Amino acid sequence: MDVSCDLQVDVNGEQVFMVDKKVICSYSGRINKLIGKSKRGTRYLKVIFHDFPGGAESFELITRFCYSKGKIEINSVNVSTLYCAASYMEMKKSVSGNQNLFELTEKSLEDVRYWTWSELLDALRLCQNLMPVASSSGVIDKYLDSLIGRVASSCETSPCPSTSSADSSGFRLSCDTKSTESLRNSAFRATWWFEDLASFEPFLIETLVKQMVSKNIDHGLLSKFLFCYQKSRFSVADEKCKTMETVIEMLHLLDSSCISFKTLFGMLRITLTLKISKFSRNKLESMIGSQLDQATLDNLLLPSPVGSSYLYDVNLVLRLLKSFISKGACCVPLTRLRKVASLIDLYIAEVAPDPCLKPSKFLALIRSLPESARDSYDAIYHATVMYLEVHSGLSEEEKMNVCSGLSYEKLSSEACSHLARNKKFPSKSAGQALITQQVKLKSLLQETNQASPYLDSPCSLLETGSPGHEDQQIVLYAGKLDLSTENEKLKEHLQGMQWRVLELEKACRKMQNQMAKMLKSRISSHNNARSLPRLCS
Repeated sequence: MDVSCDLQVDVNGEQVFMVDKKVICSYSGRINKLIGKSKRGTRYLKVIFHDFPGGAESFELITRFCYSKGKIEINSVNVSTLYCAASYMEMKKSVSGNQNLFELTEKSLEDVRYWTWSELLDALRLCQNLMPVASSSGVIDKYLDSLIGRVASSCETSPCPSTSSADSSGFRLSCDTKSTESLRNSAFRATWWFEDLASFEPFLIETLVKQMVSKNIDHGLLSKFLFCYQKSRFSVADEKCKTMETVIEMLHLLDSSCISFKTLFGMLRITLTLKISKFSRNKLESMIGSQLDQATLDNLLLPSPVGSSYLYDVNLVLRLLKSFISKGACCVPLTRLRKVASLIDLYIAEVAPDPCLKPSKFLALIRSLPESARDSYDAIYHATVMYLEVHSGLSEEEKMNVCSGLSYEKLSSEACSHLARNKKFPSKSAGQALITQQVKLKSLLQETNQASPYLDSPCSLLETGSPGHEDQQIVLYAGKLDLSTENEKLKEHLQGMQWRVLELEKACRKMQNQMAKMLKSRISSHNNARSLPRLCS
């Protein structure tokens, strides 16, 4: 056959091939279309491909096939390249009755289930250089389907509940297996494929995990694989970002209870040095925030972003808290809510001495959780004391705003007493603390009198026209006074009243102890009387 070189083909700028137009056109529908659009009479034509799958090496295989009249050996090594190139060159239909390369390669791919594991991995790695045709043609899906089938068959997809969490040492294949050796073998059988897939590009991992999720592969196993993949892929900054974004995106598809909370926080610390997308960062923070009750104080003490003046990243903690109660505080179990409140109280105590922490941020931390999350506000009070000591330059209005985060009703008597004498606090706040304590004391006295109506209680002096009655009225109505303009004498008077209230509390406690002893004595004597012989009764 006479062969002429009347067609130039530039493949991805890598190499220019001189081929016989007639020979290539007899197999390729794509070349036929391009030649048909050219002007008639043109002796030499040139075709430029910018995205030929596999580049110059792949096109050379196509030319061999064409020049050998459709005779070529197809095996696991070259079938991916030939399949994608045939799809790109539109060789799906036989031209002039010649051999159809697409049909030949498609038939060869039916034997993928007989390939070895190594052949399957090599084919998938090769497909990474054949994108996007490898994806659109469906060849990647064929390989992944076979790969997932083998993974699933080797580590059954129904682990026992005791080992299905992401932090467990292994994933059991059989609930009957209890020995350490069996668990070790089970863990190996479940994770043996991790290292083999670590070399895959992020886009291939994304496709793989999505298909595994759709086929109900255990979420705990998938989360462990993603963490393993993330650790093994770190090299240059761009690759780190892409890998991290892919892992976060895939973890977000999984059940949060199957994801290691400790590892999530480790990823968060890594992202502080990376410029990952805001979308991915939000997803990571959302996953962490939903499990915030598992966090420790060390987890939260993350340094502030570069360029910030404050010590710790308070804004991050506020975002995590927002995620934690995203569905509403009423939807969060009270035990979890109070556990987070205790953690945040510790965090507030750590950040309070920061001289650069703005009052608005300090107050936002306190108000980030509803009042019902805390039984006591003593920890918040002590943190507020530290904050006001460090920020002594605040105005009276700013101090009052900071104190608005306190719940005076949930302060202990000792905290209220300390607040009333603390000159760092605004006078209105001190007065409010005294009023609250007085109301508590009155309620306590009423409960005591109801419990022992036959006893002459010294506390009843408050309810009569006793000398202390005027003091009580002053405390009860102190809220109507303008305490911001009171003089030093009034402050001393309020403090004196506070001490008298404390003395009354002591008297009440003493009375309650005496009453308890009396009741105990009466019960004891009654029992003794019943135990005496009838002759002595």
